[in-house]
Amino acid sequence: MPFLGQDWRSPGWSWIKTEDGWKRFEFLGHRLELEGNNNELDLGELHDENKENRFANDVCEVAAKKRKKDRFNNNTKSQFFYQEKWIYVQKESTRERHGYCTLGEAFNRLDFSSAIQDIRRFNYVVKLLQLIAKSQLTSLSGAAQKNYFNVLEKIVRKVLDDQQNPRLIKDLLQDLGSTLCILIREVGKSVLVGNINIWVCRLETILNWQQQLNNLQIPKQITNGVTLSDLPLHMQNNILYRFSDGWDIVNLGQVTSTLHMLSEDRQLWKKLCQFNFAEKHFCRHLILSEKGHVDWKLMYFTLQKYYPKKEQYGDTLQFCRHCSILFWKDCHLALLFKDSGHPCTANDPDNCFMPVSPQRFIDLFKF
Repeated sequence: MPFLGQDWRSPGWSWIKTEDGWKRFEFLGHRLELEGNNNELDLGELHDENKENRFANDVCEVAAKKRKKDRFNNNTKSQFFYQEKWIYVQKESTRERHGYCTLGEAFNRLDFSSAIQDIRRFNYVVKLLQLIAKSQLTSLSGAAQKNYFNVLEKIVRKVLDDQQNPRLIKDLLQDLGSTLCILIREVGKSVLVGNINIWVCRLETILNWQQQLNNLQIPKQITNGVTLSDLPLHMQNNILYRFSDGWDIVNLGQVTSTLHMLSEDRQLWKKLCQFNFAEKHFCRHLILSEKGHVDWKLMYFTLQKYYPKKEQYGDTLQFCRHCSILFWKDCHLALLFKDSGHPCTANDPDNCFMPVSPQRFIDLFKF
């Protein structure tokens, strides 16, 4: 069977160097005809020189490809490979498809760089990165690791520019830094893809990001319009009841004395505990105040140490049970053009979709 190279159809034109420059020549039987030159050349000498020229061209081509590859690998600002909205989740080989989809491949192909620009998906992506940092970092390929840190860098830059959600990123960097310290310290005992110096450099970058976030100063905004403190008390109280995280309530209570008074409401913290945790957990960690009442605020922060809080996201990845496809669903396109977000073949696609939590995303690739 013949060997088929990159271009199996034809090696292209052949050229020879003459006193007048490079000339294209054709081999016709035992005669060589040079364009614009009828001089006869020795066939053996011409053949040897042609082989030498082809070898030189091959060397130049390999060197050019290597330089192009090095430039691509050194471009750490670009996301790897794909920017797609969906990916087929395959767990085993079939007659039609061979191989399977890994967590790293899914992370590479789904467009997380654009997702962090959407305020509805920002918390979802941050939580996913945090779970990967805790348990799945060593399962990522080299390309997926590079893409992971590219997305993380964009998140940090976004937080530093917008001055929003710094606490979420601090928690993410804290978990990631702890994981990297353990992996670097136990190098040789655990599977660590990549050179150890690269991981040390990444750890230094994380420490630098943490320092920048700790030094972040949010300036006071001066506006002539209506502010939060200008609203009636019942409206400010309703805003507090919209929060699902206790630290957001605590931070907002530090703005004004009125908000501090509203943030200490026992009923507010009771509703927050009931929203995030099951009632059976209350009896195991019941905390009473000096007056004999249940201290719901202290109970909330105690319960979150033992049990996960209820996850709530504006938008998540969707999984189609009919097609086994993981995808981002664009609500605007779905309303305007009835676009399901992926090439679905079901008669009623909407009934096949299910939201995918960050933990569920990781569990999809455990096989």
